[in-house]
Amino acid sequence: MDKKQARLRRARSTRLRIAQLRVKRLTVHRSNLHIYATIWSEDGRLALVSASTLEAESRSALGGKGKGGNVAAAQMVGKKVAERAKAAGIEAVAFDRAGFRFHGRVKALADAAREAGLKF
Repeated sequence: MDKKQARLRRARSTRLRIAQLRVKRLTVHRSNLHIYATIWSEDGRLALVSASTLEAESRSALGGKGKGGNVAAAQMVGKKVAERAKAAGIEAVAFDRAGFRFHGRVKALADAAREAGLKF
């Protein structure tokens, strides 16, 4: 089992637990250069809100190409996804880290979303 398969195995077990709760979920995905956050509906078929470092306004705020892979970028994405969720009427979600360890950029995104008013 390689790193990706192990991460996807961890993600699958988390997603099964969240599916039993029947709540919206905030999913995080990170690559070396970018970080993405999406809020999915209760059944997991419809993306309700999303934010990432690939968006034009995010890239300009970060200072250009290749600046989305750091903690500051993750904090910005967390704050942005929480603001968009509040605007869409979403107050509480379950946090799905997609098998990534809860530290660094993933933790920064979660903390920024909590500070911006999202409950999980």
